[in-house]
Amino acid sequence: MNEQRFSLKDHLFNAEKVSYLGGLLETGVDGFDRERFESAVMAELAELELKQRIALIARVLETHLDRDFQVACAQIVASLPPPLDPGRSDDDFGDFIIAPFGDFVAKNGLAHYDSAMATLLELTKRFSMEGAVRPFIDARPDKTLELFSEWAEDGNYHVRRLVSEGTRPRLPWAPRIAIDVRAPLPLLDKLHADRTRYVTRSVANHLNDITKVDPDVVISVLERWRQEGRQKPGELDWMTHHALRTLIKLGHRQTMALLGHSPDPEVSAGPIQLDTAVVSAGESVAFSITLTANADEKLIVDYTIDFVRKDGTRRPKVYKLGKLEMGAGQIATLRKSHRLHADATTYSLYPGTHSLTVTANGKPVATTDFEVTAD
Repeated sequence: MNEQRFSLKDHLFNAEKVSYLGGLLETGVDGFDRERFESAVMAELAELELKQRIALIARVLETHLDRDFQVACAQIVASLPPPLDPGRSDDDFGDFIIAPFGDFVAKNGLAHYDSAMATLLELTKRFSMEGAVRPFIDARPDKTLELFSEWAEDGNYHVRRLVSEGTRPRLPWAPRIAIDVRAPLPLLDKLHADRTRYVTRSVANHLNDITKVDPDVVISVLERWRQEGRQKPGELDWMTHHALRTLIKLGHRQTMALLGHSPDPEVSAGPIQLDTAVVSAGESVAFSITLTANADEKLIVDYTIDFVRKDGTRRPKVYKLGKLEMGAGQIATLRKSHRLHADATTYSLYPGTHSLTVTANGKPVATTDFEVTAD
């Protein structure tokens, strides 16, 4: 018997969650018809994808909240559960069932900027409003960035994170915003010294987004932060590596220099040794490689698999293999077993000749091919 695959949309938005939301609204909205609200949502929910479910609930809210937007905002705030635990410092994203409130505010609040932003401020303490705030950035960029400068010093770390996450150039699951990618940098200057990993991770992800447009400005910013010394050295080192992860994979020369790695490492490599050159979908391609340092080197060793696409072209994807500090003449052997998922949600696996390349500080040192069969 096949096990049923996990469904994120059903986990986050289901009858129990809708009932919970209905209960919140029943306590905050006078005369709220909980049964009618829940019935209207559940009548359509099952057929929809995740983001469509958020939009559905927001649409149903429009018929159950006051027609006056400012009154509706007061009703939403009165319905909210307590803020997320302020004693935590990471991995406390909140409950997705709060997301439709943000969708409602984003769709109905552009003409009521102050009320809308005040509501998003309260909402983000329960569930991140990084997507909902983006239409307001586009509509009132200067005013919103000025407001964010205040929020960057808020006592609630969820609010501070929103300042970085909401202005990210390539925020997942969200449309791009129109402002220049460099415009939020003064906000990141404030936030990079935050003592909360939830905030600093967002700052690092934000910088990684910018590297895809202007890598030089990111390197300049990170160098300046290092000189300023406002963040703990260990945390700033972690942020730097996380912010530059895309450039590291590309072997970006200035990035390697900033991290203390030679962009042209003096290292030689034996051929890649495959356990088998033919692998079926769902199995693993296992390999090893031996590296010899011809000088003292700090190495970031990655491997790239060029996956065959449906049309026969290839799509490269980079993975981590290891970090090494090697003295001249030292030899190291690295081994990896990479599972080729037949049912991956982020890509489709097709049969054909795939390429495997090992890099040291972004420089290719060895490559080989292997075959993927359909079964």
